Amino acid sequence: MLDLQKIRSDFPILTQKVNGKPLVYFDNGATSQKPKVVIDAITKYYQEINANIHRGVHTLSQLATDAYEVSRQKIQNHINAKFSHEVIFTSGTTHAINLVANGFASFLKSGDEVLVSALEHHSNIVPWQMLCERTGAVLKVIPMNENGELIMSEYDRLLSDKTKIVTVNHISNALGTINPIEYMIEKAHQFGAAILIDGAQATPHLKPDVQALDCDFYVFSGHKICGPTGVGILYGKEVWLNKLPPYQGGGEMIATVSFEKTTYADLPHKFEAGTPNIEGGIVLGTAIDYMNEIGFENIAAHEHELLVYATEKLLQIEGLKIFGTSANKTSVISFNIEGIHPYDIGTIIDKLGIAVRTGHHCAQPIMDFFKIPGTIRASFAFYNTKEEIDIFVEALQKAKMMLS
Repeated sequence: MLDLQKIRSDFPILTQKVNGKPLVYFDNGATSQKPKVVIDAITKYYQEINANIHRGVHTLSQLATDAYEVSRQKIQNHINAKFSHEVIFTSGTTHAINLVANGFASFLKSGDEVLVSALEHHSNIVPWQMLCERTGAVLKVIPMNENGELIMSEYDRLLSDKTKIVTVNHISNALGTINPIEYMIEKAHQFGAAILIDGAQATPHLKPDVQALDCDFYVFSGHKICGPTGVGILYGKEVWLNKLPPYQGGGEMIATVSFEKTTYADLPHKFEAGTPNIEGGIVLGTAIDYMNEIGFENIAAHEHELLVYATEKLLQIEGLKIFGTSANKTSVISFNIEGIHPYDIGTIIDKLGIAVRTGHHCAQPIMDFFKIPGTIRASFAFYNTKEEIDIFVEALQKAKMMLS
């Protein structure tokens, strides 16, 4: 059991009022709130060790370098990567996906195939479209059903010797569906294809074991797991990272430079050109420590309880329809109320201190599938409570009454 009172006291923002009402923060799918230990670690970095890394012999540079590399090792241990150099710091999930997609331009030819799923965020669609336009490869889509689940029989049918990479999210940001990635990874490898897993929405809820999964790439963002914005992780198997060309050129990613020829640094520096988000990289380790201290099994159990409770309460509202009804989902509920635009609901309940996301959630193909403009999305975290859900449901009923 979580000590919710203690946990909530760790998050300063949860004590504030919005529009004169206590904040109810249900937009965790967009970004999580930050505990005091993370906020303090940001301040500590700038007050005590602010310096560039990997380049200086002076004391502050050494301290910053050590802290940055310790964080890399924490992340390696957290995701169970085989080597620390398989952990690449990026600016976020989008950067990580673009890095891989850009690199695959070296491997693809006209007629090769890239498989994406119908459940993807735009950041896991657009880079692959751009790649196919550059190379003549063909983008194929794994379809979904009315429950918001990928159709595995269609996935099996789409896979072929032409498939060079499969890219799929671990958990859908718009619907909360948990995809059967273990099966998808195994099947992709049977055809010699690589597979990238977008873990942006999964890492707040579970600990991925990249060796057990046997995925070729796994990507996620720090700001969704209680860390800072502007930092994320690309995990890649050593063999793949050695094959991929550098994504950017500049300082840090080189071994030697002359006007005739440049040679590149070894992993991980080959993909970390320029001065990185040093504070973000260091403090991401702090955030992961914090969440591991709470325990991901405890987090999953509490969030599942919130999901069940909220689903039951919301379905008591007449005219409310939930999109994404897979039996295997995380603590995200996307819904609409008949005859009312989601934006109007979101605007009214904001006046009551409640933060949710409205719109297409950067997943327009999902909304097109359901023939809707968007949804109201409530996404819960381990620091949320059933009492907040009650406040949320009451606010929805008020909004419905006002807008009907």
